[in-house]
Amino acid sequence: MTVIIGTAGHIDHGKTTLLRALTGIDADRLPEEQRRGMTIDVGYAHLDLEDGSSIDFVDVPGHDALIGNTLVGAGEIDAVLLVVAADDGPRAQTIEHLELLDALAIRDGLVVVTKADIAGGERSAGVAADVDSLLAGTSLAGSPILVASSTSGEGLPEVRAAIVRLRDLVTARAATQPAGPTRLAIDRAFVVKGRGVVVTGSLRGGSVRVGDALRLEPSGIAVRVRGLHVHHGPVEIAEGGRTAVNLAGVELDAIRRGAILTSGSGIEVTGRILAQVARPTAMRSRRGALAWPPADGARVRLHLGTDQVDALVGRRGREAAGLPDGTVTAVLRLAAPMAIAVGDRGVLRRPSPGDLLGSVRIIDTDPPRGASRRRATPERLAGLAISVAEADVEGVADALVALHGALSATRIAGAAGALRQAGAGVGAEVAAGIALAPDLRDAIERDAVAAVQAHHRDHPLDVGMPLTGLRRSLRADLRRHAAIRRDLVAAADAAVDGLVADLVRRRRLARDGDRLRDPAREAGPSAALAASMARLEALLNLPAPPALAAAAQEAGCPADGIRALEASGRIVRIEADLAWSALAFQRLAAQALALARRAPLTPAILRDATGTSRRYVLPLVEDLGRRGILTRTPAGHVPGPRAPREPVGR
Repeated sequence: MTVIIGTAGHIDHGKTTLLRALTGIDADRLPEEQRRGMTIDVGYAHLDLEDGSSIDFVDVPGHDALIGNTLVGAGEIDAVLLVVAADDGPRAQTIEHLELLDALAIRDGLVVVTKADIAGGERSAGVAADVDSLLAGTSLAGSPILVASSTSGEGLPEVRAAIVRLRDLVTARAATQPAGPTRLAIDRAFVVKGRGVVVTGSLRGGSVRVGDALRLEPSGIAVRVRGLHVHHGPVEIAEGGRTAVNLAGVELDAIRRGAILTSGSGIEVTGRILAQVARPTAMRSRRGALAWPPADGARVRLHLGTDQVDALVGRRGREAAGLPDGTVTAVLRLAAPMAIAVGDRGVLRRPSPGDLLGSVRIIDTDPPRGASRRRATPERLAGLAISVAEADVEGVADALVALHGALSATRIAGAAGALRQAGAGVGAEVAAGIALAPDLRDAIERDAVAAVQAHHRDHPLDVGMPLTGLRRSLRADLRRHAAIRRDLVAAADAAVDGLVADLVRRRRLARDGDRLRDPAREAGPSAALAASMARLEALLNLPAPPALAAAAQEAGCPADGIRALEASGRIVRIEADLAWSALAFQRLAAQALALARRAPLTPAILRDATGTSRRYVLPLVEDLGRRGILTRTPAGHVPGPRAPREPVGR
């Protein structure tokens, strides 16, 4: 990896001069910067080492009014080079930069006390001691402090050696940390005549080759890498550090500072995030006047990577909690969408006057909505925050699913991509594109079993609960406990179907056709019910059967038995109180069709042939007409389009 070191320090303390003395590159690239002798925007330089490797530098403005530009550079660095002038000592922006670096959790750094040739040794040593005291209590506590002069060259060899050691420390630490998604946070965009659009930024998380297809987020524009440039010239592959990318497929006006080039999963576009917010280090007296934690509805500015956007703090809902480590959680509603990854760090500032309000770590790129919000508890929020801080992919996936209740496999893949642990196991069970929290899955399983048992109680003689009814009940149950987006409805329904199938596989439910029953109950009707059903079937096995209600009462067959006979096709019910056994109905239908084949059939002819009455033959003829077995004509009924063919030879 190519390590990126950012400068920090008060205006006119010699940051740019020190970089020029170390690298031979003037990071003040703008004419206005060179005229005024101060860094206005972010500048860049690199140091080529004897081993053939390079170290990149980001030179940030030191002026208080340019702190937004400072954060553009600081948001994409691995370590810091803090510069303090010996003749001036730590000043306002020294302290402000330290606060920002602490908020961004920059742990690796080097302090250089410059202008030693002007201040002298004793003064330089005193300033070094003052800086050491300032560092205490921040993420940079214990960082090496060196004294040097950019003009005379005093101490510069030691500074170069310390920078190499800093590079090695960062590289060793990075080997134990997740790389994150492949991305380049854009800090500059311009057009080169004859080449087209070029963007620059710090490449993270992976390599990019000429010809690669990338996404420009948050716009979602598909682009192609036309060319790459690193330090001295064009390359076919860039593997990290400061990189210029020549893009095809996009116009300059579609690109802004803060946009991200990326590929694969990990970067998600969102206008609403769940963040863990930590109180800033109290280094200035005015810090005590700032409310903590930020109030619900507070207007803030979020700085993330090279992007910044206004936001509203939401701390009224369940997602707002105080965590055991003294941090709090809050929902940030962004004024414009941002391209963000789980685990990203940034800072919150007041829009004006720009005071630092806290450090931010993104723990969810799409916080719970609707029914899922009820699942937000301090314990679940703390578990998610801890897993994100530890870059525990499986833990983050489980914690996100636990927080939402149900989560798409795409969101889980996004969290895994953000922490770059592709292929790691996910504890939450993912089915049909959606994962259900274990407690929610258990609750729905209990509800399924309880629904089937309740059906048995309400319909003691029924075969079992209809599968369609149970599915409908469980789908509604899932939506009561978790918010299901429209694009996930089919996946949620499939998950419910899989859950029911799993209950049958584990013998917690038994399935008979389209019915589900308690496995403790025997399949099919009881012996008593089966006997009553057989008696009713026999009573209806006549051309002129008794009324269905009377026959059922005589046979002792309850309504469940009648429904079971009808569902199984053992009886044919054509009116509320008129039914035949299937055999009797088939005989009558065959007799009616045979008569219709000889001559148009009238109710009177069928009545005389069957020895019944109009009470039976009229409904029978109408039913055969609905079935297409007979068709009505002015002369009478004739064979219909669905009548079986007459046997050959008759």
